Amino acid sequence: MQYSMTATVKAMKIQEVILKAVSKQILWTEAADIIGVSYRTMKRWKTRYQTHGYDGIFDRRMKGPNPRRVPFQELETILNLYQTTYYGFNVTHFHEKLGDHHGISRGYTFVKCALQTAGLVEKSKARGKHRRRRLRKPLTGMMLHLDGSTHEWIPYLPGVFFDLLVLMDDATGEIYEMLLVDEESTLTCMLLLRDCVATRGIFCSLYSDRASHFFFTPKAGGPIQEGHLTQIGRALTELGIRPIPAYPPQARGRSERINETLQGRLCNEFRLHGIKTKEAANLFLKQTFIRQFNQRFTVKAEQSGSAFVPVPPHLDLDLIFSVKEERTVGHDNTVTFERLVLQIEPSYLRVSFAKCGVMVHQHLDQTLSITFGPHLLGHYDSDGQLLNNSKPSVQRGAA
Repeated sequence: MQYSMTATVKAMKIQEVILKAVSKQILWTEAADIIGVSYRTMKRWKTRYQTHGYDGIFDRRMKGPNPRRVPFQELETILNLYQTTYYGFNVTHFHEKLGDHHGISRGYTFVKCALQTAGLVEKSKARGKHRRRRLRKPLTGMMLHLDGSTHEWIPYLPGVFFDLLVLMDDATGEIYEMLLVDEESTLTCMLLLRDCVATRGIFCSLYSDRASHFFFTPKAGGPIQEGHLTQIGRALTELGIRPIPAYPPQARGRSERINETLQGRLCNEFRLHGIKTKEAANLFLKQTFIRQFNQRFTVKAEQSGSAFVPVPPHLDLDLIFSVKEERTVGHDNTVTFERLVLQIEPSYLRVSFAKCGVMVHQHLDQTLSITFGPHLLGHYDSDGQLLNNSKPSVQRGAA
């Protein structure tokens, strides 16, 4: 009868500590502290290991024969030889030397495990799992990729880093929108998405990394929290677009390859055309580069047709692609937002909006608006001053 798995695991842990003590990486007193026994117990285990080998550290209450046995003196010789004579040899080379020059005929696997357990050789990294190439979506508009790449994009501005945002179709690799920004953020990503939806229609899904403006991840690098929508997640959900998070780096391989290609080409194009500012770069991207890049790299979709859906007339994209925050109106008919006090003007809807719940929208052009259900109560500039076109009215679509 073999030893149980529990007894085997316990013996392996004890052996690992003993081997580190034998190879003089730790003291025997430290070995006792690691295992959680007294120094006297550690000395008894050392003696049993010297006398009986691996069998000596098995729990005798768990009956069974010795699964493996190697004399302690032989194991100590192997470890000492590696430390003194063959340090730095790979395991295969060292195993050959043991057999050819020292008459030790232990198997390669045993020697490798002994060296790894003693901490003299690094343990091999786990093999990566077998991956299959993900096929492109068959129709345009089924899935779009949105990714940002930080780089010194403008050669005439050395040491100045910008983020290049790229919105690309999975089916064809066609780039729909590109934007050079100081930093990738909620508003800059919304700007690309709004322009694409306004131009081409509503698509099916968006594939992106797990940055905080796309998804909420309670633990950095961990899984996203379902049901907790960011501002971008909320806007996509209102349009019926499914946000898809990418987990391993390989999942975003298509976006990463596009970014590498752009870093190799776009910087040279900026230098060739004498572009020295972010504004000039964005104008060049919109008017020239996107068209030229798509002509060179776009592939044909597997199926004809499109999965884009026209935007219904009642939807107001400016309201959907905005940062929305719920607020309660004060007794003086004011709303506080980002250290600004927004005054609500008299309206035919109510005598007073005090204590009413309203929605404050921060738009992509940095202006602000307040809505009450389907009604627009006010439109303000970035400093909170009321604009002339802000008379209370019915919105074009529900917020």
